[in-house]
Amino acid sequence: MSGTDPEGGRAAADPATLLGFDFGRRRIGVAVGQTLTGTARALRTVAARDGEPDWEAVSELIRTWRPDALVVGVPLHLDGAPQPMTADAQRFARRLEGRYRLPVHRVDERLSSDEARRELAAHGVAGRAARSRIDPVAARLILETWFNRTAGGAHDADARR
Repeated sequence: MSGTDPEGGRAAADPATLLGFDFGRRRIGVAVGQTLTGTARALRTVAARDGEPDWEAVSELIRTWRPDALVVGVPLHLDGAPQPMTADAQRFARRLEGRYRLPVHRVDERLSSDEARRELAAHGVAGRAARSRIDPVAARLILETWFNRTAGGAHDADARR
């Protein structure tokens, strides 16, 4: 039997590739992951200038990895309230949807960069080397958070649109 549902879409159990993004006004971390394994790996950082992503670099990642969906981290304050970057990340997610016509899921990414710093430090990566790797590692953590939440039947932050 084919891997599609009766509506012509992908069946829920079919493996899918996703790209995860940790949006920033100067840097955007990118990770890739698979639903089959529920794991992700950090890929790279895409430059942004005044919040405007290097769309050609994003397009190259889309062409290379051919993802079935995208996941964007939405930063919130610890109490769940929006912060200044929340609207920028939401705008980035909408622009991804419009440009690439792929489903874009949003996930609460409170403290993902802090967790990435701690993880890198635990592996002996610090200083300049850590700064260049924080964003892709944060993107990996965002994507893994989405995998963990969707595997358990929980919903992501799409409702916060």
